[in-house]
Amino acid sequence: MTDLPESLFADPVWHTLHTKHRHFSVSVGDACRYPADVAPFAAVSSPTAAALLQLHSLLAPDESVWIAGETYPHPPELVFEESLECLQMVLPAEITPPAPTMEILPLSNADAPEMVALTTLAFPGFFRSRTCEMGTYYGIRSEGQLIAMGGERLTINGYPEISGICTHPAHRGKGYAAAIMWQLARDHRRDGLISWLHVSATNTRAIELYERMGFREVRRITLHRISRKQ
Repeated sequence: MTDLPESLFADPVWHTLHTKHRHFSVSVGDACRYPADVAPFAAVSSPTAAALLQLHSLLAPDESVWIAGETYPHPPELVFEESLECLQMVLPAEITPPAPTMEILPLSNADAPEMVALTTLAFPGFFRSRTCEMGTYYGIRSEGQLIAMGGERLTINGYPEISGICTHPAHRGKGYAAAIMWQLARDHRRDGLISWLHVSATNTRAIELYERMGFREVRRITLHRISRKQ
């Protein structure tokens, strides 16, 4: 079996921004974040009021970001908008990704507008104009239109996250999402990496797909969307 160490994955954003994605990190003291055009994620070294005030200094007025953790103080300068329970799932080492069965194309920054438009149909606000710079992305096209995509987001050393998986509503049920995920998993196995992902605990359709592919739940974490007051 394969595990996701608690020491790294209780707050993967913090560890990603201090390792593989250090070049993206905008930080002050005990707080760090991705640039707004890359991803809406931030982290603090510990859940203290002082660290949250440092995070406050990194946000624009009314801007919101997501942070992981169970409980946080609520300084008056920040608003806790909502919470989201997510599953962390991993592809066990004994699962062998199947061979490709359809044409899957690499995507680049030139495809970013289409990628943002497609992901906005599924999870608005999470995929930004530079999110595709976080890792490798693939897509499937039909008559030139991008109809399915997915790629890598958070990347702790040895553990690239599969993310941004979505299919246009008119083309669902054809195995496109799984095909793209398997392409990423093949890449990871080739390079000796461990594939994992986040999924909302309420997204039963996606969870069922991932379980059929062999992914297993490791833990649940809570994300909080917080914003800076004017």
